[in-house]
Amino acid sequence: MVLIAVAGGTGTAGRAVVADAVGRGLSVRSVSRHVPAPTDPRRVAGSDYVAADFRTGDGVAGALAGVDVVVETLDARTGPSLKALPATSVAVLAAARRAEVARCVLLTIVNAAECSMRYYQVQASRARSYESSGMATTVVYATQFHNLVAGLFSAGAKVGIVPAFSGVSFQPIATADVARILVDEATGGLDACAEPHRSVQAGGPSIWSMRVLAEQWKSTTGRRGVITPMPLPGSFGTFLRAGRNLVPDAAVGRIEFNDWLTEQKQAK
Repeated sequence: MVLIAVAGGTGTAGRAVVADAVGRGLSVRSVSRHVPAPTDPRRVAGSDYVAADFRTGDGVAGALAGVDVVVETLDARTGPSLKALPATSVAVLAAARRAEVARCVLLTIVNAAECSMRYYQVQASRARSYESSGMATTVVYATQFHNLVAGLFSAGAKVGIVPAFSGVSFQPIATADVARILVDEATGGLDACAEPHRSVQAGGPSIWSMRVLAEQWKSTTGRRGVITPMPLPGSFGTFLRAGRNLVPDAAVGRIEFNDWLTEQKQAK
């Protein structure tokens, strides 16, 4: 049976990958610096949990022993952890090579190289490491997650404003949809005919203006706040207004933003 190791398996995307793989009856090993307690909601029943730190190498050899595929969902937003992320991805690849892993799969962001914002440049650097590694790899370039878009609205609503950046649209995708694609690539990549390197784009099912998404968010959540058009300056604003965050030809997601909001509301 295929054994998949998920680097960062306790994070938002990582948990979704673990859940998807377990649901398919695959053997899954979640690898993170800290193993969650048995009652921790981040744990997925049916997965093995192993502590390892790819930055230092502690526990990594054991964590990848017998592994067929590594799916990397490691992430960091700010500070030293973000700065170290490209080197951490290189370390993941090196460890996978030593462990004779058959394929490595990375999750990153659509067209990240075209945005000069630091977080996006870090994501682009990681993708380049996978592309040039000489190993069998897949890079999955995803659009923004539903929870990220909802988080923008929620943060603004705390001060009575639901932001709707002028000229900006999103093609949000559910983490469950991204996880499905990552696991598809992990298992399909083991086929003898699989390409040495694959680049896959993954966008949500529809493109919506930020204002329409804000209206959906308010209607479904019942939260208060005035939907307010506002400019988004800087490189990120330029990137979004140019539609570089959109991949209309790769609308592979199945769960619409409003349906995801409804699911989240019902789960509470």
